[in-house]
Amino acid sequence: MSTIDVNNLLAQMRQMTAPARMPETAVQAPVGGGAKDFSTLFRQSIAAVGNSQMEAGQMAAAFERGDPGADLGRTMIAVQKADLSLRTTVAVQNKLVDAYKDIMNMSV
Repeated sequence: MSTIDVNNLLAQMRQMTAPARMPETAVQAPVGGGAKDFSTLFRQSIAAVGNSQMEAGQMAAAFERGDPGADLGRTMIAVQKADLSLRTTVAVQNKLVDAYKDIMNMSV
């Protein structure tokens, strides 16, 4: 059984989380005609969740087959990212449904 190089694993985790961080300019409201509506952003988010689920499934299957390029650390991180993104999407959906119900129960 081989030992796990902790420094290498941490470096890989940092490398994988770097693209996930949003730049400061993305947080600010867009100026001019570059604004996207909520439905477009939500649709893109759902597509990204689906892509992360597929990628995690492929990585897990490759690891289970014993492919030489399959890395346990990357596979576990991909599975956890996919799980977190799915749970976040479900939480957003639940909040949207609650907001819709609140709006429908308002008296006019």
